[in-house]
Amino acid sequence: MEYFSLTEIIGYLASLVVLLSFLMKDVVKLRMVNIVGCLLFVAYGIFLGFSIPIIVTNVAIATINLVFLIKAKNKAKQSDTSA
Repeated sequence: MEYFSLTEIIGYLASLVVLLSFLMKDVVKLRMVNIVGCLLFVAYGIFLGFSIPIIVTNVAIATINLVFLIKAKNKAKQSDTSA
């Protein structure tokens, strides 16, 4: 019987989390879950022996998600203080 390696498990888990993130109706929740998936993909890329395309792409996507989350939080703060 063949078992999955830790690397494969992390890869499948990352794929599942990213897939699930797109089922979120709330954009903030979508971005947060997607960041988790990206971080799992970064770990997967590291376990593959430093797969630079996987690591760089997912760090970039996580960073973009984080920037949008920060912008949304700042926008919410501004609307709370102006009301």
